[in-house]
Amino acid sequence: MAQIPQIGRGVTFLSICEICAICGLLLRALLVPAACAAVERPPQTGPTVPGNKAVIVRGKCIPPANAPLAVKKAVWATNYIVNKSYVWGGGHSTFYDRGYDCSGSVSFLLHHAGVLAQPAPSQALQNFGEPGPGYWITIYARGGHTFAIVCGVRLDTTGGRGRDEGPRWRANTRGPRGFVARHPRGM
Repeated sequence: MAQIPQIGRGVTFLSICEICAICGLLLRALLVPAACAAVERPPQTGPTVPGNKAVIVRGKCIPPANAPLAVKKAVWATNYIVNKSYVWGGGHSTFYDRGYDCSGSVSFLLHHAGVLAQPAPSQALQNFGEPGPGYWITIYARGGHTFAIVCGVRLDTTGGRGRDEGPRWRANTRGPRGFVARHPRGM
């Protein structure tokens, strides 16, 4: 260990490099825990219902026990963003946003199913995965809007007549007319 030169009584002289190193360590100690604390972690487990169809309970989707684990994890995670505000472009630059639009919500779902690395707009979701409806997850996309049917329950941001906007689980009453149906491989 290098000797620190002494100047006078009890006064220690530090080089600029040593001062910078100490400041860097202090900043790292202060900022890294805050950055790590800011990482959001939606639930990876939760309740299930018997069979192959999901149910909505108090606005949250309960996936079926027979669904693949990736589908269940996607549902449990998506429950985390349900009831957030509708924000145009929300969820496009990050999966964790203050609010979500339609494709941001669907991207969140697909990311937590392990099949999407980065958020995608509605236009890109028209070419996502495999063509046609899936057994567990189907994405319906067109230019300007997208929604998903997951185990028989719809994830959508439009509630109709301007009410209840934002990511919500809803009864599947929306028809797919004008939308392209796609699904993740194997789902």
